[in-house]
Amino acid sequence: MNNLAQHYPISPEAKAFYQENNYIKLKQVLSPEEVAHFNEVISAEVQRKNTQERPMEERDTYSKAFLQIFNLWTESEEVKKLVMSQRLAQIASDLMGCEHVRIYHDQALFKEAGGGITPWHADQYYWPIDTNNTITAWIPLQATPLEMGPLEFSAKSQQIVFGRDLQIGDDSEVQIKQNLRVNNFEHVIEAFDLGEVSFHSGWVFHRAGANQTDQMRKVMTIIYMDAEAKLMNPKNDNQIHDWNTWCPGAKIGELIDTELNPVAGDLI
Repeated sequence: MNNLAQHYPISPEAKAFYQENNYIKLKQVLSPEEVAHFNEVISAEVQRKNTQERPMEERDTYSKAFLQIFNLWTESEEVKKLVMSQRLAQIASDLMGCEHVRIYHDQALFKEAGGGITPWHADQYYWPIDTNNTITAWIPLQATPLEMGPLEFSAKSQQIVFGRDLQIGDDSEVQIKQNLRVNNFEHVIEAFDLGEVSFHSGWVFHRAGANQTDQMRKVMTIIYMDAEAKLMNPKNDNQIHDWNTWCPGAKIGELIDTELNPVAGDLI
C-alpha cells in the first residue's frame, strides 16, 4: 500500500493533453496488489449496502447502468486510504493546476453482468460548485476490456454548452450523441489495463457501454474539486439535492469546507 503515498509524475505533455481534452488515462497508478485489495474491500461494502432487488428487465435505463453506493470513505477506514490518498490527490491537483483538492464525494459504480449502457452526460450538471476545476478519478477494480463497458470520452467536448442541462437518461443519450456527432468530436473508446486510472473534468461528455460479460464490472470513482471551490446558487433540483447530501451546511458564496469535504491527501 506504500504506492498511495508515492508521487506519480505528470509530465508537461500529460498536463497539456488533459487541459485540451479534459480527460486522460494514466497507466500503473495502482499496483496489481492494490487493485486486488480494494476490489475485495469495496466489493464487500457494495454487497453490504446495496438495496437494488428488482430484476434487470424491470429497471429503467439509469438503473440498468450500474449499482451505485456513495461516500464509502466515511464508513470504511480501508476505502478512506484510497479516497484520501496523497497519490490520487496529487494527480488531480497537477492535472487541474491547483494547489490542493477537496473531496466532493466518492461513488462505487458496479455494472452487473448484462448491465446496460451508461448514457451520455456531463457530471457537473448535478454539482452546485462555482468552478470548472472539478475532476473525477475513474478507478477500475479489474482489467476492463471493451465488452465489459469501460468509460468512453468525447474529447474536447467541454467546449459544448448544449446538453449541460440534461440529466443522465434516455434523452441525454440520444440528444448529446447526435450533437457530438454533428460537431465531429473524437469519440474515444479504449480498454483499461489493470492499475490504469482515468481522470475527467466535470463538463466533458462521457458514457459507457453495456457489460456484455458474465462478470461484474467493478469501478470506484472519486470526485475532487479545487480546495478553493465555493458553493453556488443551485440551478436545478439535482443540485439542491447534492448540496444537502454531499456538502450539508455549506453556504452559498462561501468555501465548501464541511466535514464531508476535507482537503484530500492530508489525512493519510
